[in-house]
Amino acid sequence: MKLLNICRFRGFNMLIYSVKETIERENLIKHGDKILVALSGGPDSICLLDILVKLREEYSLTIYAAHLNHRIRGIDAQKDALYCSEVCEKDGVIFFLKSEDVPALAKEKGASIEDMARQVRYTMLFDIKQKLGIDKIAVAHNLDDQAETVLMKLLRGSGLQGLRGMDYVRDDGIIRPLLDIYKYDILQYCEENYLNPRIDKTNFEDEYTRNKIRLNLIPYLEKNYSSNIKQILSRTANIIREDYNFIENVAKENYELIKSYQDDNETVLDIELLKNIDKSIKRRVIRIAIISILKDLDNIETVHINDIIELMDKDNGKMINLPRGLKVYVNYGKLTFTLKEKVIEEKKYSYKINLNGYTRVDELNLTVISNIISKQECLRYPTTKYAKAFDYSKIQGDLVIRNRENGDKINAIGLKGTKKIKDILIDKKIPVEERYMYPIFSDDNGILWLFGYRIAEDYKIDENTDKVVRIQLKYDVNRRDIIEKFI
Repeated sequence: MKLLNICRFRGFNMLIYSVKETIERENLIKHGDKILVALSGGPDSICLLDILVKLREEYSLTIYAAHLNHRIRGIDAQKDALYCSEVCEKDGVIFFLKSEDVPALAKEKGASIEDMARQVRYTMLFDIKQKLGIDKIAVAHNLDDQAETVLMKLLRGSGLQGLRGMDYVRDDGIIRPLLDIYKYDILQYCEENYLNPRIDKTNFEDEYTRNKIRLNLIPYLEKNYSSNIKQILSRTANIIREDYNFIENVAKENYELIKSYQDDNETVLDIELLKNIDKSIKRRVIRIAIISILKDLDNIETVHINDIIELMDKDNGKMINLPRGLKVYVNYGKLTFTLKEKVIEEKKYSYKINLNGYTRVDELNLTVISNIISKQECLRYPTTKYAKAFDYSKIQGDLVIRNRENGDKINAIGLKGTKKIKDILIDKKIPVEERYMYPIFSDDNGILWLFGYRIAEDYKIDENTDKVVRIQLKYDVNRRDIIEKFI
């Protein structure tokens, strides 16, 4: 990584060269990219926009800019918005402006003004990105910001995830082309190019932790320990990031092995497998599961990860509530992450089976395929966990598919007597809220088959069988994945 303190006589081209070096090394931009610049009007974002405009032709870029008037600084905030608009008009950049009363919103949500401004800003940026099919969102964090971030995370007791600092590029399209550039050089660039950026006076108030680090701690470290402390911290973050990325890839591989089920609303992990992996990887697997539901780790702290690890040793049904509505609970050896409340009321259904055709069961997202065939023909079709065959002559009245009722029993092959359906489902560790998904096939006399279990002794094929009813279940893919957890 080449870090430049640029002397005035060397000109602004050296800064552009350094930014290009970062772009190429980190593969931040591809030819033809649509790039949205997060434009505050301050020196960093104005410098970033100016450089990208100068590189526009070389990379065949389409450049947009977006500004949030957060209404934190009164008339100054309005002047920021006007300035950004004028800069974009001069540079031929499509400009988006959003105005939001962030202080009022922060008060309503019980959040800090700083956090709420960040949340509103990024929501705006990603909305524009999605609507316009933009490839990258360029933000103007610089080397000084990186040093401040690492120190702030260190003081908060962060692990590798925090100490790795900010990434040059994120999976969601965020890029940071100025991450190798000192703030001093950015200010020099703005001065030499007569950009006249807006200055946020709140950056010079030591009310916030980051400002205290910038205004007090870093100058103290530069004076008393190392004049290169910013570069040292940035370099340390890069080293940690490499190790972090390697460990994270190992965690992702383990996650795929430990994951029992995942959709947009729910992720299920195998507790026994999770317990048997290294503690460091275990924590990362849990974080990946949380991200699969919440999309990020905002407001998720180390204490929450510890709570989840402790939960794994709790009894079935135990649950904890985490920030942002996330619920994690134990279900018969499984750890479930979800935003949904636990549903314990079974969906009632009952359908008469078409013995030569199809019967749809929407409650289960499945189709029952039935055929009456000869015993000889039945030998051509093997029985599986999704397909069973019964003696047609032993079926009395209508054949029905339904969910369980109180007192249901089955005289299954090999049982030497009857057993309650409820007890079978408990033995198979089927969660209460999922037991309705295990259909029962019955006639006027009793139960032929509990899906996922053996068929009844009274309906099996024997030497006297002539005709056979063959039943096959065809699940939709999403529901079959759930069923596969238990059968």
